[in-house]
Amino acid sequence: MAGISKKNVHEIFQTMEYGASSTSTAVAQSWLEKHFRTLGFFIEGRFSCPADRQTLNVTDSKAEVVCSIVCAKDEDVASAASSAARGFKTWSELSCYKRAKVLLRLASVLQRHSQCVSQLCELSQSSTSPSGLIRLAQYYASWAQLRVSLMPEWTPQGVVAVAVSDDCSVYSLLLKVLPAIAMGNAVMVVPGKTTTLPALLLAQLFMEAGFPAGVLNVVTGSEASLGAKVAQNPHVNYLTYSGCKPTGEAMAKAMAGWGVPMSFSLSLSSVCPFIIFESADLDSAVDGVIEVAFKKKRDFQWVLYVQESVWDSVVAKLKMRVAGMNCVSLATEKDRNLIDAAVQEAQQQGATLIQSCAPPSTSGFYPPTVLCGLAPSCASVITPPPGPLLPLISFRSSAEGVTLGNHSPHGQAASIWTEDLTLALESAKSLCVGSVWVNCHSVMDPALPLCGRRESGNCTDGGREGLYQFLRPSLSPSLPSSSPSSINYADFGSVASKFLIPEGYDPSNVPRFYSQLVGGQLRTADSGCSRSVLAPGGAVLAHCPDGGRKDVRNAVEAAIKVQPGWMKKSPASRSQSLYSLADSLEKRRQDMTISIQTQTGISFEEADREVELSISKLSDWAAHCDKEHGGIPFLPQSGSALLTPEALGVVGVILPSYKPLLSLVSLLGAAVAMGNAVVMVPSEKYPLPSLEFIQVLQASDIPGGLVSIITGGRDQLTQALANHSVIQSIWYWGSKEGCQFLQYSCVSPLKRLWLHCEEEESEGGRDWTCSNPSLQEELWRKAVVWKIVWIPTA
Repeated sequence: MAGISKKNVHEIFQTMEYGASSTSTAVAQSWLEKHFRTLGFFIEGRFSCPADRQTLNVTDSKAEVVCSIVCAKDEDVASAASSAARGFKTWSELSCYKRAKVLLRLASVLQRHSQCVSQLCELSQSSTSPSGLIRLAQYYASWAQLRVSLMPEWTPQGVVAVAVSDDCSVYSLLLKVLPAIAMGNAVMVVPGKTTTLPALLLAQLFMEAGFPAGVLNVVTGSEASLGAKVAQNPHVNYLTYSGCKPTGEAMAKAMAGWGVPMSFSLSLSSVCPFIIFESADLDSAVDGVIEVAFKKKRDFQWVLYVQESVWDSVVAKLKMRVAGMNCVSLATEKDRNLIDAAVQEAQQQGATLIQSCAPPSTSGFYPPTVLCGLAPSCASVITPPPGPLLPLISFRSSAEGVTLGNHSPHGQAASIWTEDLTLALESAKSLCVGSVWVNCHSVMDPALPLCGRRESGNCTDGGREGLYQFLRPSLSPSLPSSSPSSINYADFGSVASKFLIPEGYDPSNVPRFYSQLVGGQLRTADSGCSRSVLAPGGAVLAHCPDGGRKDVRNAVEAAIKVQPGWMKKSPASRSQSLYSLADSLEKRRQDMTISIQTQTGISFEEADREVELSISKLSDWAAHCDKEHGGIPFLPQSGSALLTPEALGVVGVILPSYKPLLSLVSLLGAAVAMGNAVVMVPSEKYPLPSLEFIQVLQASDIPGGLVSIITGGRDQLTQALANHSVIQSIWYWGSKEGCQFLQYSCVSPLKRLWLHCEEEESEGGRDWTCSNPSLQEELWRKAVVWKIVWIPTA
């Protein structure tokens, strides 16, 4: 029979060749023929193919043209956005039961058309298992049913723009689309090259399942900026991106200042550790690394770490397995140049190669290659080039292995191999990644949240935790839509704002010079570097230091020393420290009341009420310390998964002016209760309550350096926080220009942003006196990241 290999099982095993596969794409070809091999946009529930649009050819793995797609213009984007706005109105008004029923029908439709979906993905070089897509639809159908009962105080974002890069998978695309739709949003999809055809087919299947017109719109094109153009439409309320970092970074900068919240999943650029301890089953571990490192299309880049005591055994097994393997095809000719340069550099640094054969002269293929004996600082370890390269590094102790695993600037996933369960759990807890697979790799399920750390992303996809990016508390204001301001990003914050000194000002009558709290130490103002604290009428109440970049640097240096120990403390210990902070505030209640009254001009009774609420809020967060925990997700496959919330690390907070003390303790309590350290910048308008609160902190059991309070120009300190690579998240209340600067600059290094424009929101945009549970849940979800540990069973 044609196409069937004549080799026996033993010969195939020795050469490790791929078995014969069906190459028939008749069903997909038939679908393309029905559309005359020219596909337009999918808007308002139907295909639209204007005649005067530029077209782009879609090719298969043999570089043969499969079909052409139409490239969108501005009017097409506007039409799709208007359709999505109408679709959102219809879809959000349906009951949870009706939305869930439509999603369940989608699972059946996907099952019925699974062959066409699979073949079209294969033609587009984006192979995806239809069973995985069906599982996604079934999982999110149940969440659509439960949204109102389990999240009654949360509302949909509205119209969500989902953009993916050219090399993103269909599974990753639907991992964004389906939860957004399940929560009641409408979605505009901007697919990449490999997902365009599957996305258009899926849009048609959505209509077959009974979705209202406009709930899912697909806009295609060749410009990398198309995703930003879509999100800039006034109808779009949220942008989420999945794919490689360069495209995501360009999109973030293009979207800065438009008033659209953004999230990024940058897993395709992530470098992940594959750690083999001496207690591992070496045969299984080597099989696993061969499978994950040398397949044609990888989800991540991998670096292999092997304990020295089993180095020789692992290298010998790698040589045996790599020998005779076929060359792997490369995506582009440029990849070959990058690989050749990386191999040459590694050899110059003393690395040895394990290869199945010499690299062929043709640029489209390269043999599986292991680079043995690299240093952790080698460029091939930090940013491995695309292609079948596997850097191999040795380590001595298990602690050193974990340290090397955390050496990467990314934090998407890790695979650890050991038969010692205690070592596995301790290593998993210490690794700064979102997913840890024990004695396995690449286990994916919708119930398992994928939470990127550091440069791997700033959002969570999958699981219940991944739903909240598409929701917001009904009482929480959204970021106002706007147009970008003209900002010189390089000079932002370089000139501190100045206070006007009233006429007749007498320095001898100033009652007090306040100190700021930096790294657990009180710091007074340097000569000529102080700021005036003004009363509502303009009178000078006091002086405080004019902090800058050096103060931020010192505060962060102290924070990274104390935060790991604070995070490792038991929740009960953290709770007692917060209770002591509440008691310290209670003892200084009258002083704090007077400072609020003097600074803001409100009545004594109202100021006292704010202090009372602040004491209560700190007690609430103390009680939350040991109440918020993860769990064990129920999965359709054998194995156990442990889901735990973890601290972000160091959080920068630019405080609001409204309710200066209550807002401070609400934000501080949420961050510290979850194990974070904070660097706080008081309001320029009302800094006095924050300065008085420093004495409350010093009298409590909160470790020195965990909380820093730095006064100064808001823009100047915002710029210092944004440019510091250690700070993982910034919570900002301030100007429209400040929001724009953070969106532009906090994509490299990547940070989690929570932005509020006080200029366009009444009373700071948030009622800090409100005790609604959804507002408190929003706070603690902003203060944590999620880790999933997968342990397989027989």
